[in-house]
Formats: sequence, C-alpha cells, structure tokens
Amino acid sequence: MAAFTSLASLSFLSSSLFAASSRGTLKPAALSRPSSSRPAPKPLSVAAEVTTLPILDFSGEKVGETYIDLRTAPPETARAVVHRALITDRQNKRRGTASTLTRGEVRGGGRKPYPQKKTGRARRGSQTTPLRPGGGVIFGPKPRDWSIKINRKEKRLAISTALSSAAGSMMVLEDFGDKFATPKTRDFTEAMRRWGLDPKEKSMFLMMEVANNVQLSSRNIGTLKMLTPRTLNLFDILNADKLVLTPEAVNFLNARYGVNAEGDSEEDGDEEEGEEGGESDEN
Repeated sequence: MAAFTSLASLSFLSSSLFAASSRGTLKPAALSRPSSSRPAPKPLSVAAEVTTLPILDFSGEKVGETYIDLRTAPPETARAVVHRALITDRQNKRRGTASTLTRGEVRGGGRKPYPQKKTGRARRGSQTTPLRPGGGVIFGPKPRDWSIKINRKEKRLAISTALSSAAGSMMVLEDFGDKFATPKTRDFTEAMRRWGLDPKEKSMFLMMEVANNVQLSSRNIGTLKMLTPRTLNLFDILNADKLVLTPEAVNFLNARYGVNAEGDSEEDGDEEEGEEGGESDEN
C-alpha cells in the first residue's frame, strides 16, 4: 500500500501523490491498490476432538473404554489462549509483598560522616546513600498488586485445550479409593507400576474425591499430584507426563468442558483457585 506522509513534510510539487500536467495545473496521480495475494482469513471457531481412552482396573487389566470430548481452541489461537491463561495463573499467585528501603527510609544518616575537606576521601553527606553498603536501594521493589484479569470463558477454553492436547498421555482407572486399607507409600508405588506408570515421571491424578488413605499414601511421592475439580489448574496439566482420571472425572470433564457444556456457573470461581498449582511468590 502507499506510504502515508505527515503534513509537515508533504510537498505538493515533489510528492508522488500529485503530478504536474501540461497546463501547469496539479492533478492527483492515479493510485492503484496492489492486489493482495494474502488469502482471506478463515473464521475462528471452537472445535471438539473425541478421544477414546482405555479403562483399567486396580490390577492393571483393561476392562473397557470410554471417550473424552472436549472443546478446543482453533489451531491459530490455541497456543496464545493457553499461554495467556498460564501467565495469568502464575502471576495471580504473586503476593506482591517484596519491599526495599530507599535512602529516605533507611535508619540513620542524619549527620555528615566526616568533614567535606582535608580528609583525602571522597565527599559524602549521608550514610544512607545508595552508593555505600547499608544504604538505600535505588528502584527497588515495593508492594504492588500483580493480579491480572482473564475472562472466565477464555480460562475454561484454555483448560479444555490443554486437556485435549494431553489426551495421548491419558488413562482411566476404576475408582480405587477403598483399595488401600492402610496408608502406605510402597503399596501406592507398586500400584502405579501395575498401571504402567513410572513413579519417577510426573503424574497427575484427577479424582472427584480423594480418600484419606489414598492421600496419605501418595503425598510422599514428589512427582505425583492428586487433584480434584476444585484444585484443577492449568500448570499441573501442562507439567504432567501422565494424566490419570477416574470414570467420574471423565464425566465431569465432558460436562464442564465438552461441546454440550452448560453456561458459566458459580463453581468456576472455585476451580480457578487451584491450590496445587504451586506456592505463592512474595515477589
């Protein structure tokens, strides 16, 4: 397209926007818009992908199949949507309490350390100068609010898109809440090996309700996250190598993030406050 020129630098005699005619009058030159070779943009719409998942029992044998049908963002915007939601989650966890003292807030510095002249040293008027150890801090952090806003529908679309991208590493287990009579980490790691999971790899379990013995048996495994719909968050989804669901959790995901998902509900606020997504940062 033709370049636009500011009025201050526009010369009607030298500009290519106008050409001199044989009669000496100025006529506007013919401007032809170059034909654009860029294809017309495709309409962006939310799609859905159906994935079949195997169902395993407590011993690791396949007993059936189920499906997960979640809404996903278009390929052109999926990465940006997930990235924005992840940055929002991580930044909203910052407490913003980091604080430093300026030279006016540091204690002391009321009198001149030594005379101006006849000492052979550089002149100094206060002990709180930022140029000396123990003095104030220049442009240091102060308490501030780091929280940023994201639309609820965009947040839900980001979670469903991340879950769909991890469908290849998902598996479904029958409810095993009553299989652990006593809390024991060794029993849980042996069960993970039967399910084809490596305790050294990052795993995320999504259950509607975590039994007390299951929670106690798995809490010492550093690579494992045990989540519920209330604590489901984007960071743990993207950080996990394996995602383990229960049939009830699959039904919940299809109902909340599926194609036929209902409108926004009050429970979304609880979901956005994932407690397992990492500790808050004082900065």
